[in-house]
Amino acid sequence: MVDAQIATHWLSEPEMRAWRAFVSEATGLLAVLDNELQAAHGLSLGDYEVLAHLSEAPGTTLRMHDLAGRLHLSPSGITRRIDGLVRAGWVERQQCPTDRRGSNAVLTPAGAEKLRAVAPTHVAGVRAHFIDRLSEQELTNLESALSAVHVDSDLAAGGCDAS
Repeated sequence: MVDAQIATHWLSEPEMRAWRAFVSEATGLLAVLDNELQAAHGLSLGDYEVLAHLSEAPGTTLRMHDLAGRLHLSPSGITRRIDGLVRAGWVERQQCPTDRRGSNAVLTPAGAEKLRAVAPTHVAGVRAHFIDRLSEQELTNLESALSAVHVDSDLAAGGCDAS
């Protein structure tokens, strides 16, 4: 957390240009990918991300708290997202077997099928709008730069500690 008592160290012009370019291009790219998924499959990018994370988890199951952290969502944000996926039949909630206070999100067979149908559209969009526009060296540099600014999942989710 940034202390309000600390003197503000304003951004230089090159720093401001880099920051604004990052925000503009990242949000624009995510909006394009979301629009493509919505148009082709009626699925938001946020919902796709839930299905993808669950598909990669052992037993296609994640604690709600852990899923919220991976997606940088608050407890209420992950609850709303999962509610919609449960209504669609793509995810189930199950009580956590090791902690009665917690619950798990579980990918259903219908959710796995939906993910298989949607993934090619998502990957094609990522490739067309991002990967194919950068050289191998630019991709390496970008990965390195973004790894250096990694943000703790719990801080990004607003201190998420509920399941």
